[in-house]
Amino acid sequence: MTKDLERDLGLGAVIAISMGAMIGSGIFILPGVAMAEAGPAVILAFVIAAILVVPAALSIAELGTAMPEAGGDYVFIERGLGPSFGTIAGLGTWLMLMLKGSLALYGGMFYIDFIYSLPTWELAVPLLEASLPIPGVRALGITFALIFIGINLIGVKQTGGIQSIMVVIMLIILGVFVAATIVQVDGANYDGFFDEGIDGILGATALVLVSYAGVTKVAAVAEEIENPGRNLPLGLAISLGVTAFLYALLVFVLVGVMEAEDLADSNEPMAEATELLFGNAVLGGFEVGFFAVVGIIIAAVLALVSTANAGILTASRYPLALSRDKLFLERFEYIHPRFNTPTVAILTTGAAIIFIVATQNVDEIAKMAGAFQILVYILVCGALIAFRERDLEWYNPDFHTPGYPWVQLFGIVSGIFIITQMEAREILGSIAIVILGFLWFKYYAADKVDREGVAKGLARREAGRQFVQDTEAQLERADEFEILIPIRQDVTREQEDALINMAAPIVKQRGGHIRVVRFDEVPDQVPLDTAAAELSEADVEFEQRTDELVRDLEVPVEVGEIVSHDTRHAVVNFAERSGADLILARQEATSRLGTLFGRDTDWIMEHAPCDVVFVQHEQRVDVNEIAVVTDRSPFNDPLKVELANAMADILGARIRFLFAVDESAPEELAETIADYHDELDDLCTVPVESTIVRTDEGVSGLSRELESSDLVIVSTVTHRRLPDLLIEQRSDRLAAAIEQPVLLVHSKQTRRGSFLRPILDRLLFD
Repeated sequence: MTKDLERDLGLGAVIAISMGAMIGSGIFILPGVAMAEAGPAVILAFVIAAILVVPAALSIAELGTAMPEAGGDYVFIERGLGPSFGTIAGLGTWLMLMLKGSLALYGGMFYIDFIYSLPTWELAVPLLEASLPIPGVRALGITFALIFIGINLIGVKQTGGIQSIMVVIMLIILGVFVAATIVQVDGANYDGFFDEGIDGILGATALVLVSYAGVTKVAAVAEEIENPGRNLPLGLAISLGVTAFLYALLVFVLVGVMEAEDLADSNEPMAEATELLFGNAVLGGFEVGFFAVVGIIIAAVLALVSTANAGILTASRYPLALSRDKLFLERFEYIHPRFNTPTVAILTTGAAIIFIVATQNVDEIAKMAGAFQILVYILVCGALIAFRERDLEWYNPDFHTPGYPWVQLFGIVSGIFIITQMEAREILGSIAIVILGFLWFKYYAADKVDREGVAKGLARREAGRQFVQDTEAQLERADEFEILIPIRQDVTREQEDALINMAAPIVKQRGGHIRVVRFDEVPDQVPLDTAAAELSEADVEFEQRTDELVRDLEVPVEVGEIVSHDTRHAVVNFAERSGADLILARQEATSRLGTLFGRDTDWIMEHAPCDVVFVQHEQRVDVNEIAVVTDRSPFNDPLKVELANAMADILGARIRFLFAVDESAPEELAETIADYHDELDDLCTVPVESTIVRTDEGVSGLSRELESSDLVIVSTVTHRRLPDLLIEQRSDRLAAAIEQPVLLVHSKQTRRGSFLRPILDRLLFD
């Protein structure tokens, strides 16, 4: 039985958790590094970074009120874009938050270490060391980590309360710092504001953007927020606005009071600025400089450890959410019966942070995670678009993002742009996280889940609408239709009769005429004019039998002969000269090995100036039912629908649209197919039946469903030689497995999209 988490977080706690996750390395560690990139314009970098986060924050606010579940942006991405993207986002964000938490703990301890170098403190160090050893930076970090692990294990209410206290104290100290220092800024320090150019500003923006990552992380505890419809969006807006203003103000002060070289080289810029301004300050004969530095160090430590605390709190919810969705180890779903906290997830997250603090310098690794965080922003914006456009009945958020969809599109485009401004190492690091997440999903979770993201369904529906529009346009064409039937010398009377009788109803329904042309191939050493001048008995027999075959047809038929050295070239050239709209020819079934050296039919499909249809098992039959079968995609080539409708209309037959899915295929897929078939029913002029075949038997299961059909129409594509030895087209196998005549359709539209179509079909329908 799944246990729920208690809802104990109010608006104040939401703001505190969000700000606590943001105000940390962004102001206490990164200003110096960013200053080296952008110069004084680093102030703009912090402002631009805040603007770039707004689309993701607004999207998180809306999604969080619609789905207030533990896991936050992971849940939204998983529900919106599917389990594979969700697994990548969940595992990657979990790792990123642990790295950020470790960096915050490690960096915060440097501020404590800074106090040892102060003159007043140096007098106390020998006395303290004599009675109590001074802990090292890593030891202090581990100690704080253990404290916050314990707090998180006890309960989220206690975590939120501690976080609120730390944030309030931190803001008071930072406010006093700004008030005392802003009057001392030196205007000369802002000279050469744009000397580093736009590249410097964008580089610094990419660096400091991770400072605002915490604004979306509070959504990870949305399940524990009171009245999430109000408190989540309001808390996110307040925390982002206040933090962005505070960042810009503090960086403005730091640039104004410190020399550029000193700031760019500083690991503790806030402490150094305070010592520089107040180190020798005396008030009433009392030295206050030491206490001013201690105060700012307290703020730094509170900020950085609160980032670590918020990191443990929010990071631990990601494996919990993944486990609930069967994408991660089941034990991480455990909720403590007394404290209602995810014990295993918290302990694992805390242990990982302790390990990183104790053994690693996480600064560069955390920068790599920054690029992945921006990728998460992009995915969140995409997930919101998917939910909105799908128009789901259950999707009813209490808060709606203003400016939709332009805000989300801006977030996607700007995020991609900022990623391109990052260093190659950071980009490669995020790519590695994506690959690891995908491998985990493929080999651990893929067989455990059968759901899909709403974006997949949306893409299917949009593709279906486009195919319906294309089919409608195809059926409404009013121009006359010319069908070229190329005949080889070895074609029998029965085979030719079958081809002509398949072409006749199409031409009769559309108007136009049929060209039956026999192509005689002669050796290269025989001159073509000599061969053409000779009228053989076979030539006479062909003309006579063709005249007999078309005598009772109610459509115009032209008969001719072409002599050539290469039949396939001759067919294509004649089709181009005559302006044929369709080539209708017979084709024998070929094994996969037979495609290795290429087939004439493949060459004709690739070079023909018009649509091409090949017929297998050609025979003259009474047609009462025409089955139109699709392969990977349920959407039919418009030409297939046009041919089926034309033949059925003249022959008085019905059409049956078939698509085979696995037994475990989601209902959303079946609904999409049924809706698409209903649309085709409205377009066709004959009775239409929809059949969705649920089978795990592949071609054999589908072929049994086709036993009642008199004619089968499938799509075919150009074979790619060696690849077809490994992956055979299902349409080819199906055509070989049944006894009825089969039309293998290859349209010019299919040829234009042949590169991307298989990839898209695999993504949407596998």
